[in-house]
Amino acid sequence: MSESHASAAEFESLITAAKSARENAHAAYSNFRVGAGLRAASGRIFGGCNVENATYGLTICAERVAIFKAISEGERGFDAIAVVTDTDALTPPCGACRQLIWEFCGDIPVILANLKGNVEVIPMNELFPKPFDASSL
Repeated sequence: MSESHASAAEFESLITAAKSARENAHAAYSNFRVGAGLRAASGRIFGGCNVENATYGLTICAERVAIFKAISEGERGFDAIAVVTDTDALTPPCGACRQLIWEFCGDIPVILANLKGNVEVIPMNELFPKPFDASSL
C-alpha cells in the first residue's frame, strides 16, 4: 500500500464505500467502472458510481454522483473523497470532477485506490493547483 500526505488507514471506510458503489456502475460502453465515497463533515458517507449514456456527453462520473447525492440530501461541507477503479495505475478524477470537488469540497484529501489494495492520498490542491472558483469572479 502506497501512501502520501496522510494515513490511508483512516480512509478505509471511504474506500469500502467507493468499492461498493463501483459495483452499481452502469458502464455498458466503456466497461470502465468507477466508484466514489464522499465523507461529509457530519460523518455521513455518500457513494457514487459512473453512469454512462450512449451519447457519452451525458455520462456522469462517480465523484459527481456522490457530490450531487450529498448536496441533494442537504449536506454541506466535506472532508475527504475516495475514488476506486480496477486498474493497475491509480485513476485520479477528471478535470470536470476536479472543478466540482474544489468548488463543493475545497482542499480535501483525495484517496485514489484500486481493487488490488494500492492506495495514494493526495491533497486536492496538488491535483488542482490553480482552480477557478468564486475568488476568480
